[in-house]
Amino acid sequence: MTSQQLADELKRIATTQVSDITRAVKEGQKSIALNEVRDMARRLSLLADAFDPKSAPEKVEPLDGAQAA
Repeated sequence: MTSQQLADELKRIATTQVSDITRAVKEGQKSIALNEVRDMARRLSLLADAFDPKSAPEKVEPLDGAQAA
């Protein structure tokens, strides 16, 4: 994957997920917004692992117990 392809994929992930998160927040759907955040983290982690699978990050903890700001 070239640096331009990586940049394009990062932009695609960010644009799509942030749009979904924003929509869910505006609609007052906290659980959907949190699920979208988790999905974005998962997608970014998979992309990072594709570049360096040996340094796979620790499992991301669920946000269910986190307090909203």
